Formats: sequence, C-alpha cells, structure tokens
Amino acid sequence: METQNEIDYKRIAEAIEFLRLNYKRQPTLDEAAEHVSLSPFHFQRMFKDWAGVTPKQFLQYLSIEHAKSILKDKQASLFDTAFATGLSGTGRLHDLFIKVEGMTPGEYKNGGEHLNVNYSFAESPFGIIIVASTNKGICYMAFVDGSNDEAFAELKSKFPNAQYTQFLDVIQQSALYIFTQDWNKLGDIKLHLKGTPFQLKVWETLLKVPVGGLTTYGSLASVLQNPNASRAVGSAVADNPVAFLIPCHRVIKSTGEIGQYHWGSQRKNAMIGWEAAKAQAS
Repeated sequence: METQNEIDYKRIAEAIEFLRLNYKRQPTLDEAAEHVSLSPFHFQRMFKDWAGVTPKQFLQYLSIEHAKSILKDKQASLFDTAFATGLSGTGRLHDLFIKVEGMTPGEYKNGGEHLNVNYSFAESPFGIIIVASTNKGICYMAFVDGSNDEAFAELKSKFPNAQYTQFLDVIQQSALYIFTQDWNKLGDIKLHLKGTPFQLKVWETLLKVPVGGLTTYGSLASVLQNPNASRAVGSAVADNPVAFLIPCHRVIKSTGEIGQYHWGSQRKNAMIGWEAAKAQAS
C-alpha cells in the first residue's frame, strides 16, 4: 500500500512532467493543478512544501537555457569551484565521501560470497528507496518503482552469494540523513562499491559536481584526462549502483537537455529542479 509521501511525490512528478512538456505555452497554475486532480490552492501549497519554490519558479530550473548557463559558467573550472557553490555544507559533500572503497578482486568475482549485507527500505523526497550496506559502507541504493520484493531481487542479483539481513544499521542511517539534514552536521558516509577501476574513478569524479551544478559526459571525460572516452564514461554513469549519493542525475547532454536516467527521466527532472531550488535558496 502506498504511503502519503509516495502519493504526493507521484503527483508532483506528474505535474513537473506536465509543466516541462507544455513549457512553451506557459500553462497556468489552474491547468497544472487540474492535471494532477488537485485544487490550485492545495497543489501550490504541496509543491512549495516539497520544493521550497512555486511550480513556475521550479520550471525555470529545468529549462534548457538555465542548464546551458550553468554549463557555460562552470564548464572551465567545474570541479575547481565546486566547493564554493550550492547548499550550506556543499563544500563538505565530497569530503563526506572520500572513503570510497572498491571491493577486492575476490569479492568482485565471487558475487560477494563472504559479504554480510544489511538492507532496508526508506522514504525520500523522490519516492521509496532500498539501501544496502556492508561493514565497510553503502554498497547499493536504488529507487523502488515496483514491489519491495522486486527491489530486493535486483539488489540480490548484484551480490548473489552474499548473506542478507533486513536491518537499518548506522551506516545506512548516516546516508539517509542526506535527504533531511544540513550536510554540515552529517558524519562520514562511506561507500563500498563493486566496480572496475575506471568505474570507480568516474563515480568518485561525480562526487565533485556540486548541488545545483551540472556537467556533461564530455566534461567528465576531460576531467578524467581521457577526452575521447565519453561513451565509456556514459556507461559508467549508467552503471552507478548508488542512486543520489553518487549524483549521476547531474550529468546532462551538452545541449542543455536533461536526458535519460536509470531511475526515470521524470525523477531526474525532479531531482535537478529540487537541488537547484535548494541551492538558489541558500
């Protein structure tokens, strides 16, 4: 059974998609509210509670011109200036994740045979998520769009030989606080990831993209000193095993278009706009 948070997020996501698709004709608040079967007053209040801005303001953050302006301003020194922009505490974001540990070759090849994995389900501003951890850090996080059983089966496919316990441990709690707390007050969030050396390098580089900031596949390839590897970078971004914490949603097309996302383009639009609104407010 869906929680109220899930129902509200789905309505907001539908409204964002409606506004984005009809942006050129500037739909009214009444039209957007009607699309999600809410009164204009209730819709405006719900949206502002979720995003902190009005639907019209939010949509500005999803426009191609806004994205292009961010890319233009930040392209040359995106990672050099990352710590000076965004939310209060954004400068500490990468520091929170500097303990990124790749799994050993044995752990990688044997499907986690000797790993004990705790997992739990939690609410986020973007829907229900499943989060999993080993004793070394977060190893998996994904949005749940089907049943919890299906989400667990997907997790288990990543580490088929591990031992699983449904338990919310301290490592998971520290990671989940990123949705609700000032990042200056967060403790270290450790990651324990299954990936090739190249994938780990791409994922670590993504951690330097600031909240409210955007980058492109080509820019990531250049930062990795391999400008011809855009396609390989794109594959590594798509294979990100830790939703939101590793911000692959901040990678867009060089044209300024938002593009696709492993957990749905609607959710990617919501995440980018939500973060832009938070950054703008600070």
